[in-house]
Amino acid sequence: MTGRPTASGQDEPDHGSADAAAPAPGGRAARLLRRASGLLRWTSLRLRLVVVFALVALTAAVSASGIAYWLNRNTVLDRTQNAVLKDFRKSLEDSTRSLPLRPRCTELQDAARQMAGGPQNYAVLLIGVDREGKDCAATTDKDLLTLTSVPKTLRTAVTQVRPVDAANRYSHHLYWQRRELGDVPYLVAGAKVIGGGPTGYMIKSLAAERQDLNSLAWSLGIATALALVGSALLAQAAATTVLRPVQRLGYAARQLGEGRLDTRLRVTGTDELADLSRTFNRTAERLEQRVEELSAREASSRRFVADMSHELRTPLTAITAVSEVLEEEADSLDPMIAPAVQLVVSETRRLNELVENLMEVTRFDAGTARLVLDDVDVADQVTACIDARAWLDAVDLDADRGIVARLDPRRLDVILANLIGNALKHGGSPVRVSVHTEPTDAMGLTGLAEDTGDAEDTGDATGVEPGGGELVIRVRDHGPGIPEEVLPHVFDRFYKASASRPRSEGSGLGLSIAMENAHIHGGGISAANLPEGGAVFTLRLPMDASRLTDCGPGAGPKGDGPAGKGTEGDR
Repeated sequence: MTGRPTASGQDEPDHGSADAAAPAPGGRAARLLRRASGLLRWTSLRLRLVVVFALVALTAAVSASGIAYWLNRNTVLDRTQNAVLKDFRKSLEDSTRSLPLRPRCTELQDAARQMAGGPQNYAVLLIGVDREGKDCAATTDKDLLTLTSVPKTLRTAVTQVRPVDAANRYSHHLYWQRRELGDVPYLVAGAKVIGGGPTGYMIKSLAAERQDLNSLAWSLGIATALALVGSALLAQAAATTVLRPVQRLGYAARQLGEGRLDTRLRVTGTDELADLSRTFNRTAERLEQRVEELSAREASSRRFVADMSHELRTPLTAITAVSEVLEEEADSLDPMIAPAVQLVVSETRRLNELVENLMEVTRFDAGTARLVLDDVDVADQVTACIDARAWLDAVDLDADRGIVARLDPRRLDVILANLIGNALKHGGSPVRVSVHTEPTDAMGLTGLAEDTGDAEDTGDATGVEPGGGELVIRVRDHGPGIPEEVLPHVFDRFYKASASRPRSEGSGLGLSIAMENAHIHGGGISAANLPEGGAVFTLRLPMDASRLTDCGPGAGPKGDGPAGKGTEGDR
């Protein structure tokens, strides 16, 4: 059709959801990702490895699938579109070549049917002016393609006359758009025959292409899911390979923490985990050597103290006998010598008590101290302790009769003597001793708070197993109380609150021995200050300490000698 060429072009953007791009992730997605990354810090290492592997695989698979889908989509659509537009342009030229400048409507209809009968199977609409000057529209599908169904922007672009110059050889061009009609994608195109002639439009269904693309998307989605599952399995295998040595290391560390210093790891390989295992083995070996050295030194120190105490007992026995004779003859001695004799007698007694206390402490440290249990009437035991030391006038006793506990009476006497003597020496009269029982679930600070209010509680309050309840003995004085800086140290060995009293009568071991005797019963002692003034020591012991012995409720094991004399601790 010489003088009536058509040219292809695309000056209008694509329309319809078929070309809509996915929106970029917003701030909400970023916040969710940050929150998810924060949660990963609190999960196990295995889960983190699996999640990281899965995220990497998912990102790679989705990226590859997205790129593949995009490239295939563009290829399929461009190939179909180019073939249809090429066929439409050629059919428009061939079909309108034989038409007159003002064809009849029947001629336009025949030309439209001829164009639609091609291999591309699209509908055609031809619009022209007949010989009488009337507009004529010939379509091959009245339900699908009419002038109103053609987008207005496309009609405007097709009918627009462009100036012809060196850059533009034709006044009219071929334009196309992709859009959806009833959820079906279509390709709509139009062109005007140059030099006068009809305007042609076509519409081509892209349903087959969309079905092919959907099948491709499903295939890529399945491939992505398989890649995700494979990455999870791979991560699980990698995590198992990495975590098995870590788990063995953790188990060995727990064994080492429980005191099994001969724990070692089997080392295989030359990677970082193998180096870590070697480092653990070297550390455990050095720790074992160090502990053996320290244990040997401690054992040597205990033997030295025990041997020294035993060796001191022989000369102390003789010195004590001589001092007692001198004390009996003190009235007949020269008044200038009497003070020296009294000093020797008092210091001899103090030294004798110190030796006995050192021997008792040595037994506790060596783990040889044992309980000799008996059924004890606690009120009678407290009364006997006070009476034996002539403290009846200075101590108020508040104890219910009939409270019977299975304890070691000698060790209970040592505890009471130290607590009451400490209160009399460092506190203020009167000293009040109260005895009562509490259920096992009422342990801790609850009972103490009833007497002390907000008083600070220090020391141990070791719990007992359920059953039988517990015995609670409180020793309260009316003195100035215990300085706050001293409270954490009142049960330390050889601790004295005032450095200006290094030669006070107390040895600094009394409260420490009392605490050890409470511990061996499965109990504890706490110290606190009262809001209204004064200090209170709270002793808590199980009502039945048989579970702590090997012999059960029957006769206790053979004793280890005296449990120690009552000595006041120094605040």
